Amino acid sequence: MNNSNKKPAGKWGDLAPRLGSAIVMAVVGIGAIWAGGLVFGALVALAAGLIGWEITRMIAPGRHNVAAGVGAAMGAGVLIAGVLPGTMALLLLFFTVMLGAGAMGPEPDRIRFLIYGLYVVIAGYALTGIRDEAGLLAILWIVSVVVATDVAGYFAGRIIGGPKFWPAVSPKKTWSGTVAGWICAALVGLAFARHLPGQVVILSVVLSFASQMGDAAESALKRRTGIKDSSNLIPGHGGVFDRFDALLGAAFTLFIAHQLGLFGG
Repeated sequence: MNNSNKKPAGKWGDLAPRLGSAIVMAVVGIGAIWAGGLVFGALVALAAGLIGWEITRMIAPGRHNVAAGVGAAMGAGVLIAGVLPGTMALLLLFFTVMLGAGAMGPEPDRIRFLIYGLYVVIAGYALTGIRDEAGLLAILWIVSVVVATDVAGYFAGRIIGGPKFWPAVSPKKTWSGTVAGWICAALVGLAFARHLPGQVVILSVVLSFASQMGDAAESALKRRTGIKDSSNLIPGHGGVFDRFDALLGAAFTLFIAHQLGLFGG
């Protein structure tokens, strides 16, 4: 009997496809980060558009044309906002998400989409701004914090285990993995502290926690809509939202920190 279609068993069963997809995403992402400008902006806009498509499919299942249109509008909004002055950019993003929310149907769904949609487009706008204004090292720093948090949480959670961090929302997350993420993020902050403005080590831990909350925010939406993965676009990771939920949380939080004068000029 051919068992080739069976999924690998055990707690490490998803490691191979996860690593394979991660390598491909890392190559594409690093290339775009290095190039900056329109290349990086286009990649971020594509990701935001795909996440908008996924969120719409989760909140309003079966409305495929609406999902495609909303995703395209969100991606275009993030791309155009990257070349506009701050106030105009935020107004454009708000207007874009408001249009999408209007297509969601019942009021609870519209409110839910408005919250998640604004979160996604502002985080995407923040990422392009970080790369353009703060430079290559700043975007490498935030990506490194998110990756270190994710990797430390993944391995510490499986090796150490222990009590769950927030079982009602994210049942796989443990306190050991959560704290390991903070520690590794602080180490990343130490490596970048001499080259970036502000309290980078403290901010690294804050962004680590924000990335974990970004993951929890997506988990809450998936539990509310009864969906396991936002889509199946990325082997081993599910959808684009599944993979970049943590980065969105960190970018959104750094945007707020910047507005408060805690990072950058």
